Formats: sequence, C-alpha cells, structure tokens
Amino acid sequence: MTTSPALEVPASAANDVRPMTGAEYLDSLRDGREVYFRGERVDDVTTHPAFRNSARSIAGLYDALHAPEDKGVLTVPTDTGNGGFTHPFFRTARSSDDLVQARDAVAAWQRQVYGWMGRSPDYKAAFLGTLGANADFYGPYRENALRWYKETQERVLYLNHAIVNPPIDRDKPADETADVCVHVVEETGAGVIVSGAKVVATGSALTNANFIAHYGLPLRKKEFGLVFTVPMNAPGLKLFCRTSYEMNAAVMGTPFDYPLSSRFDENDAIMVFDRVLVPWENIFMYDAAAASSFVMGSGFIPRFTFHGCTRLAVKLDFIAGCVLKAVDLTGSAGFRGVQMQVGEILNWRDLFWGLTDAMAKSPQEWVGDAVQPNLNYGLAYRTFMGIGYPRIKEIIQQTLGSGLIYLNSHAEDWKNPDIRPYLDQYVRGSNGVEAIDRVKLLKLLWDAVGTEFGGRHELYERNYAGNNEAVRFETLFAYQASGQDVALKGFAEQCMAEYDVDGWTRPDLLNNDDLAIVRR
Repeated sequence: MTTSPALEVPASAANDVRPMTGAEYLDSLRDGREVYFRGERVDDVTTHPAFRNSARSIAGLYDALHAPEDKGVLTVPTDTGNGGFTHPFFRTARSSDDLVQARDAVAAWQRQVYGWMGRSPDYKAAFLGTLGANADFYGPYRENALRWYKETQERVLYLNHAIVNPPIDRDKPADETADVCVHVVEETGAGVIVSGAKVVATGSALTNANFIAHYGLPLRKKEFGLVFTVPMNAPGLKLFCRTSYEMNAAVMGTPFDYPLSSRFDENDAIMVFDRVLVPWENIFMYDAAAASSFVMGSGFIPRFTFHGCTRLAVKLDFIAGCVLKAVDLTGSAGFRGVQMQVGEILNWRDLFWGLTDAMAKSPQEWVGDAVQPNLNYGLAYRTFMGIGYPRIKEIIQQTLGSGLIYLNSHAEDWKNPDIRPYLDQYVRGSNGVEAIDRVKLLKLLWDAVGTEFGGRHELYERNYAGNNEAVRFETLFAYQASGQDVALKGFAEQCMAEYDVDGWTRPDLLNNDDLAIVRR
C-alpha cells in the first residue's frame, strides 16, 4: 500500500513559525508532484517555461509579506497564540474593521498582479479563515479543522480547491458516475483510499495543497461525501494541464508582446486521484448529507465573494486606466460616444468597489463573536460580474476597434533599422505619442481581451462564482433560508393592507366618496 505524506512545512519552534518567503515558496513546489504537460511529466514547475514566471509572480506576493513598507497593510498578528504574523484574510473577522483590513490586504496583493491572479494564496483563506470559529460544523473532525486553521494561518500556506465534478453526465448525481467522480474505494487505519477526478483545479500546479469538496446535486452515498485536503505531492495525485498561455507567449513573443499572459497564467487542470491515501487528519467530512451541506454551511460563500469582488475591482482599476490612456493615444477621447462608454466602465468599477464596502461595513453576525461579509451584496456580485465583465470587454472592442490589431508582430521589429522608420511614422499615436508607446499599450489591452489568455479570463469571470443559473437561483434560496423573502413579501402585504374594495383602511387617509364620478 502506498502512503501519502502530510503536507510538509519546514520545522520551526512554536513561537517562530512565520509565513513563507518567496524563495521558500518556490522551494516548496520542488516536491516530486505529478504534473503533466504536452505528454510529459514536468520535472520542476519553478523552472519549466509553462509555469516559471507565474510561480515567480506568486513568490513576489510572499516576499511582500516580509517587506517593511507593507507591514500594517498586508500583515496582522496571528490569533493562534504563536506570536507570529499573517495575512489578515487568514484570520477570523470579529468586526467590520477586521473585514475592511482584510479587504485592503486582498486589494494590496492584487495590485501586485494587477488583478489578474484570482487564485492567489489568500483566495482559499475564504475557507481556511472560517475554520477557527466554525470548527463544530465538522463534527467528529473538529480537531482537524482547528489544526488546519492554525497551520495555514501561521504559514500562509497556498491551497486551491477543486469542488466540481467533471462535466460528464451532469444530469446524474455523483454516485451514478462512480467511474468519474471522487469517492472512497477503501478505508484503512491510516486513512481512506480515494479515486476519481475533479475540475478545474485552477492554479493547482503551483499550490502547496488542494482542498476537495462537493458542489452540485445532493450526495446519497457515504463514499462520495468526502471533504478533505491533499498535498500536491501525494502519491497517485495527478494533474493534466491545459495549454500554457505563459509558454505560448514566450515562444511566440516577448513580455513586450504579451505582458499579462507571460506571467499571470493560472494554469487550469484535470485533477485525477488514482488510489490516493487521504490521512484521517486531513479529512473534514465523511458523510453524504454533511458534504452536501458544505457550500452553504461552511461560511465559505460570503468570504469567497468578498475576495472575488475585491480582486475584480482591482482588475477594473487596471483596465479603466488602460482604456483612459488608449482613447487619448488613438485620438478618440473627445468623442461623445467614446466618453459615454468609458464612463460606463467607470460605473462598473465603482459598482464593485461599492459592493466590497457594503460587504465589509454592514457585516452579518455569524458563529460566536465572528462576523461575515454581508452575503446579500456578495450574491449581487456573483450575478453582476457575469454581466459586467463581458460588457466591459465589448466596450473596449467597440471603442478601440482596429486599433487593437493595427500592431506590428514582435518586439524585434523595433530593433530592425530597415523598418523602424516606417513603424515610427505609420503606427504613431495621437497627441504626440510615439509609435512604440502606442503599440506597447495596445498590445497590453489585446492581451487582456483578445488573446487566448483574454478569452479564458472572460470565461473565468462569467463562471467564477457558479454557472449562469446557479448564481441567480441560489440568491433566492439564500433569501428563503434567512427569512428575508418573508420580510420582503411582508413589506408588499403591508401596502396591500392599507386599502380594500371599500377604500382606504388607514384612518389618516380620506376616502374619495365625494369625488366618485363613476359610482354616481
């Protein structure tokens, strides 16, 4: 029987545990994990051209935790008693001020990647940060929850999740597609042996561990009702990656040509479990009904929408800035129609920043003295991100038109003295902008909205929080579960109670019998 190692964390004294540095993070990825790309097993994701600069972008986030100028924004004291520091979103929020501080830290990290890495290490803190307050939710696995809360907070460990079943026979529950869906095939004294697949494992090639849960049709059999973590080097765990936009950018261009996809590609993958041992200490749930209740009962949704909305707001800051510059250099900034459309982008930007404020500053009481970001505004974000982002992309394409493709092929063109004078003359920007600066900006925007990387981001924003139907009907279900639907219906009924067929029922209003012409 194969054995699965526990997640390896460098040993430290109890009072000396701290977040990883960038170098330590990169070293943590050199652990023998099974990552497959273009038919071959990747020896080292930190040096392979499909992953290496994206890994270094994440490493930069870890280094920022140790930068003196970022103290107070990116770090707070831990609440585990170890005397260390952590990213604020890994800690349970107890007040609106805590949520604002967490939001600002999420935004500060996202500004380092311009909003393009949605699965940054703090993303899964949306779940991990709930475990201290909500440990009882996990019943017999309560101590596991508390241990993971402590370890992930103190080290700021990088987890992602895969909670969706493969899109095969989606009309059937998981237990009717046992050859595909993750399930327990054997119990042992050390843990459970698991087989099956999950998707889409975004960014998992570069994480320390993965979190596996269930989102979909209710489960009926215990062997499918498993919620657990697994280190990425667990024997039998395999990732089959999609194409690498980072590697494509390196082969076909330069950072000048693909400034986003060349360093911010969160590679998505098919995650396969081939008889993987999951130790008992890494299990959170092992029950069909419990696992089916995870999404709504864990406290994850209010926090992951909070993180996602903040990340999107930073991304729209970046896009808005690029568009404002682009209409200047194309000479269209004074056109009324262009001004209208740029204004709409700014409206969308303000909407999502406003939702983060509303989530943080009107928190909802939760377990004990813990608070959660306001779920109502988080659910609004889930719906409107899928409308707003495609609309913004459409505006960019409408406003800049052929300017997005009236570009030369490669950075090397600028170094060729035979063609450089022509480029300087015929590809120049308006208002005195030099050709090379015009091309640099418009290639940046094309990478954002026109490349395969840009297309993947539109799909990501459309489906980030669930499919088109689920993000809407789950809002209704949330209102019904909290009783807010009753309050809203009661508001309508209050109005209806103020009149009947005989006139007003309110004593302060006068009936119109003296003016009833039709009745006469």
